[in-house]
Amino acid sequence: MTRELRDAPQFYLTSPSPCPYLPKREERKVFTHLVGRRATALNDTLTQSGFRRSQTIAYRPACENCRACVSVRVKVDEFEPSRNMRRVLSANGDLIAAVLRTEPTSEQYSLFRGYLDARHGDGGMADMTVLDYSMMIEDSHVESRLIEYRLINPDENNPLLGVCLTDFLADGLSMVYSFYEPEEEKRSLGTYIILDHIERARRLGLPHVYLGYWVEGSKKMAYKARFLPQERLGMDGWQRVG
Repeated sequence: MTRELRDAPQFYLTSPSPCPYLPKREERKVFTHLVGRRATALNDTLTQSGFRRSQTIAYRPACENCRACVSVRVKVDEFEPSRNMRRVLSANGDLIAAVLRTEPTSEQYSLFRGYLDARHGDGGMADMTVLDYSMMIEDSHVESRLIEYRLINPDENNPLLGVCLTDFLADGLSMVYSFYEPEEEKRSLGTYIILDHIERARRLGLPHVYLGYWVEGSKKMAYKARFLPQERLGMDGWQRVG
């Protein structure tokens, strides 16, 4: 057996389970492991093919009777923020961001826990412990970073308001998971973190920001459709929208 065959990824299919986005539907996923020396290149290729990363697993929907989950990526060079998005940028002008190594902290977990309890108390991540959080951040064989967003307030040690776990790809930034202070609703921190990633990708000369899956009919995923122009992955490849 050649080395290339031994290194080739093996793909697996999950059993059906309740869909987290649309009622009365089931989901299945195809997945593979992202480990070893080829993990970074494989993550690039699979992300461009509609996969998402969770720790050392790359997965994508493989539902038998549904194609509702659509991979979305923002076209960075053509993106122009809307009037409302410009207001969000202005409202968060007192934040500073730092790109850090993937090293979890108790401060991050406290913010993460508060975010889950307020926004996703009935979701699949609701029971995540501090150990689970650490694994989510640290368990990666690809080029990942944490981006922290802090309020400029030296009297309060610049409190942490948002965090995003981000993969740095050859053709863009992939937002693996973001969370933020749920009580700062007026700031629209979720929108701001995406806008910041678009600007970061622009400065790095990267053409895309990957937002994961957009699901038509799902309120949880509706916000992704606002970042135009974007490309959505269909049967004929990536198609421009907007």
